[in-house]
Amino acid sequence: MSERLSHRLVAVVACPDRRGLVAAVAGFFAEHRCNILDSAHFTDPDTGRFFMRVLADLSEAPSREELETAFAPVAAGFGMDWRFHDPARRPKVVVLASRHPHCLNDLLFRQKHGGLWLDVAAVVSNHRDVEPLARSYGAPFRYFPVTPDTRDQQEARIEELLTAVDAELIVLARYMQVLSDGFSRRWLGRCINIHHSFLPSFKGARPYHQAYARGVKLIGATAHYVTPELDEGPIIAQDAVHVDHAMTPDDLIAAGRDVESLVLARAVKAWTERRVFLNGSKTVVLR
Repeated sequence: MSERLSHRLVAVVACPDRRGLVAAVAGFFAEHRCNILDSAHFTDPDTGRFFMRVLADLSEAPSREELETAFAPVAAGFGMDWRFHDPARRPKVVVLASRHPHCLNDLLFRQKHGGLWLDVAAVVSNHRDVEPLARSYGAPFRYFPVTPDTRDQQEARIEELLTAVDAELIVLARYMQVLSDGFSRRWLGRCINIHHSFLPSFKGARPYHQAYARGVKLIGATAHYVTPELDEGPIIAQDAVHVDHAMTPDDLIAAGRDVESLVLARAVKAWTERRVFLNGSKTVVLR
């Protein structure tokens, strides 16, 4: 896959909407002998923000560095927040997990078999339950135990690790610890969490048993960015499955594990493909 992507570039742009944005970006790539292979853009009528992702072939173009230098004045003229990414490079990801292995297992399986283009630089846990799973995939494992009195020290160790491995993304794969406000703010837009979504909602202990007692007919999962507001960050991906009266609490738990794994993988894949844009309290996920 890396060979196929070696002469390609992903450009992402976000800025206030105005006439001529699409033409300016497309014209720039045409002028510099880049062939656009895929392009998607969206303007939010509520925020007035414009978002664009372009995949371009650079086989006949100048170097990526020369393109970045040439694009800078175009971006400045439109007030763009922008970046050029090398799609051949696997983003380094650190996965945090506790005792539930299903989301971690799914991510590691997809990475190994090509479903996710990323490099799991480390698996961090406050328990040792998932250590055999991580090591079975060859993922470096770090055991950072935590108590209410040592959370700050544990977070400091995690951030030291993130710096050491040059991590671009944190994935909370059923990590059952609340991150501090400061940590959440520092990693805004680079930390993804997964949690169950019930209609109606059940919080606290044994949510699937609460759902069973109420006869819920639909369960799901939400992947979102981590923010200081617990489980209220901008949503990246969601899905749901139907359940019925014949299912036991264990059946609901199994269905929940499946949808949690699927939704988290979708969110991580969209992020690694540079399709996710922060847009205030929500996201834009370009196809």
